[in-house]
Amino acid sequence: MRLLRDSSHGLLLGGGSLTALVRDCGTPTYAYDLDGMTAEASSLTEAFDAAPHRIAYAVKANAAGAIVRTLAAVGCGADVVSGAELILALACGIGPDRIVYSGVAKTDEELDLAIAKGIAAVQLESLEEIARVESRARAAGRIARVSIRVNPGVDVERATHAHIATGHDRAKFGVPRADLTRAVELAEASPCLELVGMTTHVGSHLTEIEPYLESARVLFQRVRALRDQGRARALRFVDTGGGFGVDYDGSDAPFPRPADFVRAVRVEQRAARLDDLALFVEPGRSMVAPHGVLLARVVQTKVAEAMRWLMIDAGMNDLLRPALYQARHRIVPLQADVDRGTAIPWRVVGPVCESSDDFGEHLLPREPPAAVAILDAGAYGYSMASRYNGRQLPVEAFVRGGRLVARTRRLTAQEWADERANAGS
Repeated sequence: MRLLRDSSHGLLLGGGSLTALVRDCGTPTYAYDLDGMTAEASSLTEAFDAAPHRIAYAVKANAAGAIVRTLAAVGCGADVVSGAELILALACGIGPDRIVYSGVAKTDEELDLAIAKGIAAVQLESLEEIARVESRARAAGRIARVSIRVNPGVDVERATHAHIATGHDRAKFGVPRADLTRAVELAEASPCLELVGMTTHVGSHLTEIEPYLESARVLFQRVRALRDQGRARALRFVDTGGGFGVDYDGSDAPFPRPADFVRAVRVEQRAARLDDLALFVEPGRSMVAPHGVLLARVVQTKVAEAMRWLMIDAGMNDLLRPALYQARHRIVPLQADVDRGTAIPWRVVGPVCESSDDFGEHLLPREPPAAVAILDAGAYGYSMASRYNGRQLPVEAFVRGGRLVARTRRLTAQEWADERANAGS
C-alpha cells in the first residue's frame, strides 16, 4: 500500500479519510478500497495480452461479498476450497463455468454440490480422490469436469514460509509426479469424468518469479509429454496457480508484480507449444492485501526498563498472520503530526491473553497516536479472524470513490455472552 495523506496529515484509503471512517465505524475495523482491487484485476488481465485465460480469484484470501462481487464484475472467476465458498461465489454472480474447486479433503456433500452445479473443474489432488469423484458423479448420473493438480516437487520454503509452501514432495497437496500418468489414465478411462485441465501450485507469497516458473515448467513439460503420447487430448486449460507476493515492507526496491509472473509464464507456455490451452491463474493475496487496512485505537502504553509497549485494541484474533507466519505488517499513525518529535521504537501488541499477540517493533511518535493503521491487511485478515477471548469480529468497511459505501455490524459483548451462555441449552 502506498501511503497517501491529506493536507492535515491524515491517512487516506482510496482517497477517503480513515480518521473519518474510524469515527463512523469504531475499531477494530478492516477498511477495503474496492477501486484499488478493480485496478489490480485490470492490470493482471492486460498481462495476458488477449490470450485465452481465466483469473480465478482465491476466495479464501477474503470472502467478503462486496469484494467477490467487485472482482466478478470485471470478469474474474473463483478458486474455492469449500462448499460454502462455492455457494458464496455463485451468489456473488460468478458463473459455475468460471469456478474451480481445490482442496485435498472435499467431503461427499461438497463434491455432490460441485458436480450438480457443473463447475469448470474439480481439482483432483490424489489417486484416491479420482475414485471418489467418479463414484459421486456416477451416483448423480452426471459427468464431472475435472483437472489434475500436479505436485511439482519444487521447494520454495526459503523464498516464503514453511506453512505456505505447497509444492514440495512432503506437502499434502497434489498428485505426485510419479503417479501422474496413472491419474490421467484413470480419469480418461471413466465415462463419468471429463479431464479438462492440468494444474499446479507451488506456494504462497512468492517474491521471486523463478520458483513459480520452475513449477510452471514442470506442469507444461508433463502436459507436453502426455500429449505427445496421445493422452490428455481433451484439455481446455493449464493452471499455474497463484501465490503472487505482496510488498509488505513498502520498500522502493524492485518487486515483481502479478503481471510480471503472468508474462513470464506465457513465454514458457509458448515454448511448450501449449498456446491452444487457456491459461488459468489463481491469485488471492495480491488482489486484495494492498487495498485493505486494519484500523485500531491505542489503548495505553507500558514503559519498562527493557521495553516500550504500545497496546492497541486489535489483536491476533483480528489479524493472525504475525502469530501464525511471523509475518510483519507496517503500522503507521492514522494522523501523523509532524510536531510530535522524532519517532522511537514501540513494541505494538494487542489485548489477547497470549504472548504471541505481538505485531512487532515499529517506529512511531514518542507521543503515541490515538489510532493506527496496520497496512496491507486485505488478505488473510478477516478470513482468519476468530472470537477468541470473547472478542467480537472486527467491522468490515468498504470504500469506493473515496466514500464509505457499505459496512458490517459489530456484535456486542452481551450478544456474545448470551450466545455462549445458551450453548448446549
